[in-house]
Amino acid sequence: MSLVPGFFGRRRGVFDPFALDLWDPLEGFPFDTSLASSSTFAGTCVDWKETPDAHVFKADLPGVRKDEVKVEVEDDRILQISGERTREQEERNDTWHRVERSSGKFVRRFRLPENAKVDQMRAAMENGVLTVTVPKVGQKKSKIKAVEISD
Repeated sequence: MSLVPGFFGRRRGVFDPFALDLWDPLEGFPFDTSLASSSTFAGTCVDWKETPDAHVFKADLPGVRKDEVKVEVEDDRILQISGERTREQEERNDTWHRVERSSGKFVRRFRLPENAKVDQMRAAMENGVLTVTVPKVGQKKSKIKAVEISD
């Protein structure tokens, strides 16, 4: 998923005011990426949905153990999901024909909206999917009071 050049927080023509992904000015240039892709686990896909009660983030982290992931909140508004997938140990007699699974460090950051209750955040990992749930501050219901009009 690439960002639109020159627009911070734009993805596929849709503005995302909470995105903290940075635009890569070298993206798309014909460089040899075989070394970079094997040493960086940057393609961590994250879905963010808002329900009536919470903001829910789901990150695909196949092959990553729970103890290799950190979920943190910075400055009370920045959710950071980071970690590292360790590379499989190579045996001296092994012959690799293809290496496509990435390894290395990853980090994803999201600016949480004002209605997020970061002190009640919770996270769970199941079947390679990290789910971070951030409850929302309850919205006050407007009370309507009829005012009698005098003569």
